[in-house]
Amino acid sequence: MKDLSQATTVGEPREERAAAGILVVDDDAVTQELLREVLGDQGYRVVTSGSGEEALEIGKRENFEVIISDIKLGPNLSGLDVLRAYKAIQPESEVILITAFGSMETAIEAVKAGAFDYLSKPFKIEEVLLQVERALGVRALVRENRSLHRRLAAEDQLSSLVGRSPAMLEVYKKIAMVSDSRSNVLLYGESGTGKELVARAIHQNGPRADRRFLAVNCGALTESLLESELFGHTRGAFTGAVADKRGLFEEADGGTVFLDEVSEMSPALQVKLLRTIEEQEVRRVGSNGTIKIDVRIIAASNRNLTDLVPKGAFREDLYYRLRVIEIALPALRDRAEDIPLLVEHALRKFGIERGGNVSVEPRALSALIGYDWPGNVRELENTLEAAVALNRTGVIALGDLPEKIRAVSGPGERFEGLYADLPSLDELEKRYLAHVLKVTGENKARTAGILGINRKTLYRMAERFKLW
Repeated sequence: MKDLSQATTVGEPREERAAAGILVVDDDAVTQELLREVLGDQGYRVVTSGSGEEALEIGKRENFEVIISDIKLGPNLSGLDVLRAYKAIQPESEVILITAFGSMETAIEAVKAGAFDYLSKPFKIEEVLLQVERALGVRALVRENRSLHRRLAAEDQLSSLVGRSPAMLEVYKKIAMVSDSRSNVLLYGESGTGKELVARAIHQNGPRADRRFLAVNCGALTESLLESELFGHTRGAFTGAVADKRGLFEEADGGTVFLDEVSEMSPALQVKLLRTIEEQEVRRVGSNGTIKIDVRIIAASNRNLTDLVPKGAFREDLYYRLRVIEIALPALRDRAEDIPLLVEHALRKFGIERGGNVSVEPRALSALIGYDWPGNVRELENTLEAAVALNRTGVIALGDLPEKIRAVSGPGERFEGLYADLPSLDELEKRYLAHVLKVTGENKARTAGILGINRKTLYRMAERFKLW
């Protein structure tokens, strides 16, 4: 029997510990049972394993916050092998190694491989509990830091959703309404309308924001590659499968998977996706077993799936599973009033990258408003990026734009009068001065005080605007 001290309680069990999973890997059953009991008394969920091989199999099914492993396990896999494997399949887990045969070389190797700490036997239970507490604390700080970066990224993504048109306000409203839901979402919109931006905004503003958001373009991969990418595969499942691979659904467990251009998915994969949604589990390519998952799916298409279902190109049952909530993104030509804002936003970004301010001449802006933009916001941003790169004056002129856009002489009939009701600054100043004079009963001292000017300036303004 290994020399272990009697278990003593360190601190009171905390409520949040119930969710913290710990895997104990040791070929000694007594050590397993002791650590299971002591850690269980502290409120942790404890799973034990007697070999490295078994520990890796468990890791394919369950996630753990902390792994405590003996280094010397058996003839095949050591604790260092367990460490390296878990850093690959569960990189956020912290690994504490324990051994009765400590050496400087082993300790250095363990730390280089990513071990949180390295303890020698015989150990004190208080020391193990303290290291577990520290490991969980560090893990929480890392996740909090990552969450902060994600929130900042989310703010950047939201700021990229630019527009004040009624159509965009409707999109914002739906994002706010569906973010806290667990329901699947189907996004419609032409290429370049910002479907992935909307998907990320939904994810980052909901309860899954601190978990992963993974995206895949279903039309960019072959059927076999897409199947492996989504569901993973086992070693030897096909030529080139030299190791087990977790798919996106496993990697995003607890988070969101974004399926762009889902209409391009083959019928066979549609069946597998439907089963995944219904059963909330995945089966890797080449495996007979299933793995439980908790994933929200946001799908997108630039083709109307309702037109594809009657033709047999898309499964009706899958369509209804994906389209629990539907959001339609407007084409840029249908919200031309947002183009000045989009131009301003893009030029500000490119100006920061360039290290100076960039503006656009009125004639160039007029042409940008009048163009149809078949590539939508993406085409607009690419056009402006190219114009900034090729421009040395800091002012985008009509001649800096492509010929197809320069050919648009102005906003056109669709946008005639778009700015007709916008007064000049002089007109606004005159209106406001007249309003204040009326409110004060033409009391000049009070009027000057409200406007924050002296009486001489007030007289000059009134004369200029012929108000007296």
